[in-house]
Amino acid sequence: MGEMFQTLRNAFRIEDIRKKVLFTLAMILVFRLGTAMPVPAIDTASFTELFSRFGQLGQFLDIISGGAFKSVSILALGISPYINSSIIMQLLTFAIPALERMQKEGEAGQKKIQKITRLVTLGIALVMSTSYALLTQEAASSGMPRFLSLPVVILSFTGGAMFVMWLGELIDQKGIGNGISLIIFTGIVSRLPSYIPLLYSYFQGWRIIGGSIILALLGVVLVVAFFVGMITLVVYVQSAERRIPIQYAKRVVGRKVYGGQGTYLPIKVNQSGVLPVIFAMSLLMVGPTIASLTGSSGKIATWFLTLNQNPLYYLIYAVLILAFVFFYSTISFNPVDIANNLQKNGGYILGIRPGRPTSDFIGKTARRLNWFEALFLMIIVLMPSLFGLITKAEGIWFGGTAVIIMVGVSMDIVNQLEAQLLMRHYKGFLD
Repeated sequence: MGEMFQTLRNAFRIEDIRKKVLFTLAMILVFRLGTAMPVPAIDTASFTELFSRFGQLGQFLDIISGGAFKSVSILALGISPYINSSIIMQLLTFAIPALERMQKEGEAGQKKIQKITRLVTLGIALVMSTSYALLTQEAASSGMPRFLSLPVVILSFTGGAMFVMWLGELIDQKGIGNGISLIIFTGIVSRLPSYIPLLYSYFQGWRIIGGSIILALLGVVLVVAFFVGMITLVVYVQSAERRIPIQYAKRVVGRKVYGGQGTYLPIKVNQSGVLPVIFAMSLLMVGPTIASLTGSSGKIATWFLTLNQNPLYYLIYAVLILAFVFFYSTISFNPVDIANNLQKNGGYILGIRPGRPTSDFIGKTARRLNWFEALFLMIIVLMPSLFGLITKAEGIWFGGTAVIIMVGVSMDIVNQLEAQLLMRHYKGFLD
């Protein structure tokens, strides 16, 4: 622990790193101030009552926005439009040859894709803002005419979403860490203090039911230990990788000999991150969200509204996670390109012939890791919900999605600081 604080002191002694860290903290402060600014023409109390209709999807949006969604802030949409547009562009890049060629053009191509992503973000933000404004008209403030309040709400939500995207890009350029991920991380962490009194209320309930303060304390310790265990598992799997040994043939160029050294090809265990969970949750929440917003009371609507209380919900959730893990791996991981690049550079896998056998071996290895990745995501996402049902303490959980995001962003920041310090000959966190 002492070496870690020494590393932080060394980081702040370097002017360049100090400026980046302070700039990042300033942008986070701006984001937190923005979450406290309410949208005009909407009654906050009425919107809070309508918030319950959005179900688990609304709760997730509220968590990643740092409470801005429930409090109907101008940043209520948060980074959701940008995340959706980034996912759409990532999928389209593998489906449209023109975008794939653009991606391979280097920095110039990345800038073009980024411009398209911004335009798609604007379109998604307008659609989401219009939907929320129309579905929550009953929460409109009486101090402004209806024909004027609707465009005000739409423009406020849209402008807030584009402002958050701009903050994220500023952090990417002048700060430390990935700006978009850091904003999500800030929104999640900002909710931590609110869970302390909730955990205390559960402690009081357990003491009354169990009739003993020792049993109540044991319940609190069990909850904290479970949460710490989840974080430990996520850290371990996020850092895990399958290393395939690579050998490079010797090449003689003039009087110099190149190659001949051995290295490895790393394949991460959790290749797709949290995206399969987001895909599965979004698809699973479409039915309940539509049913709750329309206020229908039919059999089908009732089944959707009570779906999260049905054991079938967890089975469908697990199957969707498994399907999206393999789907994302298929479109984002290309073993043929990897095999071709190895062959061009004179590299080969020990015991495997170059070309088609190499690509088959890499693809087979990646598919095996996909099974483990899907199992890991199922455990992280479903275990908190099941544990909450057993302990009757559902309200204290962020969910596995939030835990994966928190751990991933923290590790990314640590790695970036490590790189900055090692370039300047300082010891890092891991030394």
